[in-house]
Amino acid sequence: MAKSLATAREAWRDWLKSERRLAEHTLVAYEHDVANFLGFMTGYLGAPPTLDALAKLKPAEFRAWLADRAHKGLARTSTARAFSSVRSFFRFLDKNRLAHNASIGALQTPKLPRSVPKALSEADMDELLDTEPEQEREPWIDKRDTAVLLLLYGAGLRIGEALGLTKAMVEGLLASGLDTLAITGKGRKTRIVPLLPQALEALAEYRDACPYLAALGANHAFFLGARGGPLDPAIVQKRVREIRQQLGLPESVTPHALRHSFATHLLGAGGDLRTIQELLGHASLSTTQRYTDVDAARLSAVYRAAHPRAKGR
Repeated sequence: MAKSLATAREAWRDWLKSERRLAEHTLVAYEHDVANFLGFMTGYLGAPPTLDALAKLKPAEFRAWLADRAHKGLARTSTARAFSSVRSFFRFLDKNRLAHNASIGALQTPKLPRSVPKALSEADMDELLDTEPEQEREPWIDKRDTAVLLLLYGAGLRIGEALGLTKAMVEGLLASGLDTLAITGKGRKTRIVPLLPQALEALAEYRDACPYLAALGANHAFFLGARGGPLDPAIVQKRVREIRQQLGLPESVTPHALRHSFATHLLGAGGDLRTIQELLGHASLSTTQRYTDVDAARLSAVYRAAHPRAKGR
């Protein structure tokens, strides 16, 4: 059993990694949030907190921390995540009988403004996918970028999921003649994603044109950078930023916006939320339901055209 705050934090981190199986960047965010909280409490209490001191914290102390974040102008989304991280830490302490604090359970997560995903129109999406780079590059790099963007928009993949594909996964897909891909997303959950013919063609063209892939092992990343290493997400973000500037699109157009556009366009064409939820890999339908706000006019038109009591009125 951990006897100090330092060893308790280490045990919590190990639990998050081995039991919760959090992604590395999420793990780092959780640790940062708890470190920020403990740093604030050190100043607030006048000394570094111990496990016993954490157990004795009242709602007022937690509210003071939240108020300090608001005073610093930190985004409410960031504070909501930080509160979730701290609450996870206290639950771990309680579960392992290291410290029990009922006060944090009485506090509610800071309310967030309801955000609607930013999606492109179908016309803008077509232009984005067809836009040529202003600077001349190696042809295989253009084919690579096309394949990545088609996976984000055509299959609704997260950027990490697309760049996480291995050579063996794609080679197996192309050799099988199938048009579905097994994707392991958040929470280590696997879903089956159908691919457009254009996406399959783009993957094959990039594979054949890339000068490095043939010499690499089966478990190596499929998408490569200019020097042959795994492709950095920042390169994809930069490419989308360049296209955005070329087309005069808003700053909300990011690689993740292509995933939003995938869901929005499916919904607008009559796709049902449950199917879209499965395709996106959302754990909760409420997350997917945010897309209904994006195309409410389209949903209303579909409803009026399809519902028996609405026809002819």
